Amino acid sequence: MTGTTMIDIGPQTRIVAMLAERVTDEQLTASTPCPDYVVRHLLGHVAGLSVAFRDAAHKNLGTTTDHRPDGTLPELGPGWRQELPKALDELAQAWRDPSAWRGMTRAGGVDLPGEVAAAVAADELVIHGWDLARATGQSYAPDPAALEAAYGFLRAAAEGDRGPFGPVVPVREGVPLLDRAVGLSGRDPGWRP
Repeated sequence: MTGTTMIDIGPQTRIVAMLAERVTDEQLTASTPCPDYVVRHLLGHVAGLSVAFRDAAHKNLGTTTDHRPDGTLPELGPGWRQELPKALDELAQAWRDPSAWRGMTRAGGVDLPGEVAAAVAADELVIHGWDLARATGQSYAPDPAALEAAYGFLRAAAEGDRGPFGPVVPVREGVPLLDRAVGLSGRDPGWRP
């Protein structure tokens, strides 16, 4: 992944924030493409990863960057409708600093180069944006630069029929880049609630 071009993930964080803003209270218990998550867990995960990757960009290593995803389901706090867009904005701002992309950092308890952490953050935003849109019946067009970064990360991290987040779901030749990225993430691009 060395030589990764610095991108602005701000357009993708705004897309995810708009998707979240449109989620109704009734949809918080809807199923998602993430097998163990309903929408509120997915939003809780996005909130947590936004803070973790913000801190990873600042090289502010500690509790937020050391926390490994585990079996507990992420929950939303009562102020999530205000807190999530703020966390997404802070995440985008943090990765606009070129120093975030240099040197080593940590996210999810894993030490990794800054440019790889940025690609993982883009991947999380693109794929979980897709998850959220599918779960809530919204249209979705990710930011092209974030999608390219996410796909590049997923393709580089895949080993045979195993992606970084589970078994790859094969897709037909010539499908859109988003469908290829979704398949590499271990999700079925045709998933519906």
